[in-house]
Amino acid sequence: MPGDQVQAKTSDVTQGMEGLLPKKMILYANYPNPFNPITTIRYELSAKSHVSMKIFDLLGREIVTLVDDAKPEGIYSVQINAGTLSSGMYFCRLQAGTSVAVGKLMLVK
Repeated sequence: MPGDQVQAKTSDVTQGMEGLLPKKMILYANYPNPFNPITTIRYELSAKSHVSMKIFDLLGREIVTLVDDAKPEGIYSVQINAGTLSSGMYFCRLQAGTSVAVGKLMLVK
């Protein structure tokens, strides 16, 4: 499966930002977009919840799970190296508790 070779790094960037915690879940557009082959996805959580972040292709097939863990409120980023994937449009689905957000990613080689 292609997702087995997609690499992801997760960062917690809440340190020193206690007064700036988010009021709702937000999924930001990845940057850069379009990308080749590395991009970063940032998201914010307003409350502790189980977080699932997955990448899907245009046909709705799951490519890779980037996050599947309980996270406290805060600001996070995930860096993806999609060097093994084909050029094209992909979707990032973030679910935190009952909130869901979807973003588009464009991989151009």
